[in-house]
Amino acid sequence: MHFTIQREALLKPLQLVAGVVERRQTLPVLSNVLLVVQGQQLSLTGTDLEVELVGRVQLEEPAEPGEITVPARKLMDICKSLPSDALIDIKVDEQKLLVKAGRSRFTLSTLPANDFPTVEEGPGSLTCNLEQSKLRRLIERTSFAMAQQDVRYYLNGMLLEVSTDTLRAVATDGHRLALCSMQAQIGQSDRHQVIVPRKGILELARLLTDPEGMVSIVLGQHHIRATTGEFTFTSKLVDGKFPDYERVLPKGGDKLVLGDRQALREAFSRTAILSNEKYRGIRLQLAAGQLKIQANNPEQEEAEEEISVDYDGSSLEIGFNVSYLLDVLGVMTTEQVRLILSDSNSSALLQEAGNDDSSYVVMPMRL
Repeated sequence: MHFTIQREALLKPLQLVAGVVERRQTLPVLSNVLLVVQGQQLSLTGTDLEVELVGRVQLEEPAEPGEITVPARKLMDICKSLPSDALIDIKVDEQKLLVKAGRSRFTLSTLPANDFPTVEEGPGSLTCNLEQSKLRRLIERTSFAMAQQDVRYYLNGMLLEVSTDTLRAVATDGHRLALCSMQAQIGQSDRHQVIVPRKGILELARLLTDPEGMVSIVLGQHHIRATTGEFTFTSKLVDGKFPDYERVLPKGGDKLVLGDRQALREAFSRTAILSNEKYRGIRLQLAAGQLKIQANNPEQEEAEEEISVDYDGSSLEIGFNVSYLLDVLGVMTTEQVRLILSDSNSSALLQEAGNDDSSYVVMPMRL
């Protein structure tokens, strides 16, 4: 194997692929990246057995074909440290990878390509083409609510649900829930649900950088595969039953509050400073036309904000984890937000004013 490539052309796919590779690996080959040259195309593959990412680069010069695996992190660090206009010459010689650029020379250890595991491809049961920007928006609006290292392993990921011409993403950690839907051309009438693990979702979002570009999604029984012009991403699915999210959405809340998103966000941020650092609780007191926000902590410090809102119902006092409210307001984009409440023991439903494609549920806190 022997090829030359511009540093910039190699660095971008290498950084994304190396992001999948785990640093601490039981199998040495898993900390390597697989390099394959065929014709005038170089492909780079990284995997941690859960998630696999393949990046493709067109080579400008004719190349000598071959395949080998080399330490991902070291190759990336070498590329990063070279001048931005460097031309890199890479060849395999006696089971070592020789990297040359200008006056720099590096020799890297290798492992045979045959040792490199490939994610088994099952039959794809459903394929759809989506705009990258829309899928990225779907992920960004919901991924913050995914659980981290929860024993209920099916919460450490995101539910993707496909039904007639709609793709929906749902994430929950048991204390809050985020849901967002988008229109999509899917020739599928019955509901199809998969749970994509947390790492898979975050890596997928990193690939969706072309606002004009499309991404092809294949949902198999055990895998999801996403293909853009330069990358093919595969992730195992989480085997488990996601909670029935429709039952969690509060129904029949009779208290509708309309408020300015930015003003609420700033008021919550200020009161959060003096909330209990561990529980992050704040108290909301709702009365006609106004919302009072209070926080206090074990040091007897207090914060209070008053903010005008559009509300004409009865008064209500309710507590929330302020971080959860700030997360929701942070992903919304409209000027006005809707807050629907029923009583101090029931979850709140937050939505953008005049836009129903996203819904957020936050459970109350006892203060």
